[in-house]
Amino acid sequence: MNGSVLLDTNVVIALFARDSDVQRHLSEAREVFAPSIVLGELYCGAMKSARVEANLARIHELATAMNVLPCDATTAQHHGHIKKQLHDKGRAIPENDMLDRRARASAPLDSRFPR
Repeated sequence: MNGSVLLDTNVVIALFARDSDVQRHLSEAREVFAPSIVLGELYCGAMKSARVEANLARIHELATAMNVLPCDATTAQHHGHIKKQLHDKGRAIPENDMLDRRARASAPLDSRFPR
């Protein structure tokens, strides 16, 4: 893979756990992105962990080494629209997943991180 990748929380956790497949894919990426919501989830997890300072440092290091996609007014508008559509269909999903998906949809990516 030599394109751009977009990380979700599970992929970052795997990276922190030194998953060799994740490390290999990321080493081949041209650019790495993550929605700001992913960082929020990671910070929350770090603050609840037994190694708060070490985990916060890891997240900070990662955040400075990649492109963080913000949640802006356009993201919020799309979030509201999608959430309403899902609600009408009886298929609501968690808030963070909604914002993460919207940030992904607006990311300038030419490839996705393989699952």
